[in-house]
Amino acid sequence: MGEQTVTGERQRTADITAGPGGVMTDEVGVVTGELTLRTEYADGQVTLRVQYKDADEWYTVTGGKVALADPAGLDAVHGIAVALLNRPEG
Repeated sequence: MGEQTVTGERQRTADITAGPGGVMTDEVGVVTGELTLRTEYADGQVTLRVQYKDADEWYTVTGGKVALADPAGLDAVHGIAVALLNRPEG
């Protein structure tokens, strides 16, 4: 898992493979195949975003926003998101 810090924002990234139904996003609907998941923490909130692997555009995962009082929980939230969304065997 990768880690980046950008102007007070904390992030974790991981490459995943979407399951048979793909990942629903707010902007473009379902995305499928090889994706990168980014879990962002800023201003007391976690947001999940995905992009097609090595693409430029990021899309917000539908239902992928939640309050998180302590940024120390970011790793746990990211780990759960990866476990739920990564389905390489289908």
